[in-house]
Amino acid sequence: MRQMEFKMERMGLLEVGDVLPVTEGKLPTSYYYTLGKSYAMSENYTFRERLKSTEGKVVDIKETPKGYFVTVEFEE
Repeated sequence: MRQMEFKMERMGLLEVGDVLPVTEGKLPTSYYYTLGKSYAMSENYTFRERLKSTEGKVVDIKETPKGYFVTVEFEE
C-alpha cells in the first residue's frame, strides 16, 4: 500500500472511506495528481515516484494551520 497526501481548499467535499479516481498531470520535469473532480491536488513527484494506480481510498482528512489535507491510500 502507498499513501499520498493531497491539499484540499475546503472541508465537506470528501469523507473517509470514499474511493476516488486520480488524474495525472505532467510538468516539464515532474508529475502531479488531481483527486476526483478537482477536490484536492498533490505535490509534485519525480518520474521514479510516479503513481501507477488510477484510484485510491480516502483514509484521513485533517485540518492544519496551512489548510486541509487528505491522505489517500493506493494499492501498489
